[in-house]
Amino acid sequence: MRLAELSAGWRTDFIVHRHDGLVVERDDCIVVRTPDNPTFFWGNFLLLPTLPGDDALARWLARFDDEIGQLQPASRHHAFGVNAPCAQAALPRWQRAGFELQRSHVMQLDAGALQAPARAARGEVSFRAADLPRERADFVDLQCAETMGHPVPAYRAFRERKMGAVVRMQASGAAQWFGVWCDGVLAADCGLVRDGDLGRFQYVSTHPAWRRRGLCSTLVHAVSQWGFERWGLHTITMVADPDDVAIGIYRSLGYVTALQTIGLERRGY
Repeated sequence: MRLAELSAGWRTDFIVHRHDGLVVERDDCIVVRTPDNPTFFWGNFLLLPTLPGDDALARWLARFDDEIGQLQPASRHHAFGVNAPCAQAALPRWQRAGFELQRSHVMQLDAGALQAPARAARGEVSFRAADLPRERADFVDLQCAETMGHPVPAYRAFRERKMGAVVRMQASGAAQWFGVWCDGVLAADCGLVRDGDLGRFQYVSTHPAWRRRGLCSTLVHAVSQWGFERWGLHTITMVADPDDVAIGIYRSLGYVTALQTIGLERRGY
């Protein structure tokens, strides 16, 4: 499989992988490893050209072990992306083995199509680019306010390594991180990375105590505008969970679904 064959969502994912990971083209897949962050599920995975057959589970587990597990014992998970767009999947054997099917919408916004938030955010709101060398710990604290079911120490270590990677990408001009402060408190954050005139959102989050105040809309709108104006981007992409309330926020700002993708993930704990 070749990088030139990547669909829209995966192409923007690889903006980060090319900067911070090891990417290898194989005949049957693309291997992504991030040795500095081995517990990063979607930084250590195999990208398959099409949805695997239900009877191919053993084969792909062995391929993952050959390409990642044996080289990185700390990568105890299994993760497989699917490059071909697919809205449906029936993989009962994979699911019985503990795999979760993660369906995502790849959403895009072209320059000139950004819509203003429907409502102003509540409270005294301030938006700006982050000074990560000085504020990195504050952003990690915010991101760890909710660990999405992961063990707290492991998740914090993962987020700290991820933000270290952002610092390196920012130094090269390929990334920027942003925050929204509400009533003086850092309440929401996200990143933006780029490759030429193509941008991609990274990790949009709002602290649980500060939700339902319009901060996510304010943040995504402001970062989108920043990307179009400061970086001269033509298109900005984000990948969203179709069952998450945030997808409605993105749509209200002008983002539209370009395609749907599927990933297969099994946690190692």
